[in-house]
Amino acid sequence: MNAKYIYLTVEQQEYLRDIVRKGEHNSHEVTRARVLLMLDRTGKSDHVRYKRVAEALEISVQAVYNMRDDYLEKQDILAYLTRKKRETPPVPPKVTGELEAKVIALACSEPPEGYARWTLRLLSSRVVELGYIDSISYGTVRNILKKRNISLI
Repeated sequence: MNAKYIYLTVEQQEYLRDIVRKGEHNSHEVTRARVLLMLDRTGKSDHVRYKRVAEALEISVQAVYNMRDDYLEKQDILAYLTRKKRETPPVPPKVTGELEAKVIALACSEPPEGYARWTLRLLSSRVVELGYIDSISYGTVRNILKKRNISLI
């Protein structure tokens, strides 16, 4: 028996067919279930070619290979069908609660000498000058103030 072939039990086949039929799962899970069902060699004399699977499901051939390898690695249908939740966001947020508090405190303070009031551009440049953050756009400062319903007028 070659390690690159998929053999499913009757229970696994029924479980996957239910996923495909019922429409209660997201499209990612349904596609992965359909790939497994098409690649299953249990009781078949001939197998479906990877290119045909890809064409039938309108995905790339490489995606079919990746899904096959993913299932063979996990050997668990539930782990295979569901995506793992990210532990951290792809990019950590630049603006933290601490920075928001500093921007709000600065906006509520007296404007610098020579200015009648704070402007968004003036606030963003002052936040960088004070070393609170490396760079920040005035639009981000506006969003911070808008979130807390603080007006500069």
